[in-house]
Amino acid sequence: MNLPNKITVSRFVLTVLFLVVLLIPGRPYQTLALVAFIVAAYTDYIDGKLARKHGLVSNFGILMDPLADKVLISSAFIALIEKHIHAMLTGTLPVALQIGDYAIYPRVHAWMAVVIVTRELAVTGLRLLAAAKHMILPAERFGKHKTAAQVLAIVCLLTLNAAAEWPAPLTVFLLKWLPFIALLSLWIAILLTAITGVIYLWRYRHLYMHGC
Repeated sequence: MNLPNKITVSRFVLTVLFLVVLLIPGRPYQTLALVAFIVAAYTDYIDGKLARKHGLVSNFGILMDPLADKVLISSAFIALIEKHIHAMLTGTLPVALQIGDYAIYPRVHAWMAVVIVTRELAVTGLRLLAAAKHMILPAERFGKHKTAAQVLAIVCLLTLNAAAEWPAPLTVFLLKWLPFIALLSLWIAILLTAITGVIYLWRYRHLYMHGC
């Protein structure tokens, strides 16, 4: 197994570490969860770069790299739902976005996670169908934009969870703008997830429509 593929596999391990740390009760662990997620997300950039630079692109990497991304992203969104429920029950909700008299808490709704997981399962199923026909479907540019938006949204939400344990000047600066950025990036991520899923399924429709 070459180095890029080892880095890809490490992302699965980092995903488990991220989830364990995130779901441990107590504020001090939220910063560790944020760092673990950022490191895991960064491995997506580094493994692809190394594979292309050194000519180490392989069928394993083409198939497993997107799968590792989907596991990381889907796990993060589902875990953030649990975090919000726990915050509601314990009265530890992060800072809200104030719009007039309304307070909007940037959070992952259950339907958002359903959209994300459904899209990722559908695309993964399409990749497996292609593999059964001895085809490899590489990650495409629009899918990378979708992943970038999802990572930004998750990082913003994790930062909101962790900011309470940071020094006051930094916390005040972040919490002034972060709720808005988190909410905006979350909606952009959901929109891109749905759109790219439809595009992907339509572009490769011949894989599942042939013979139906």
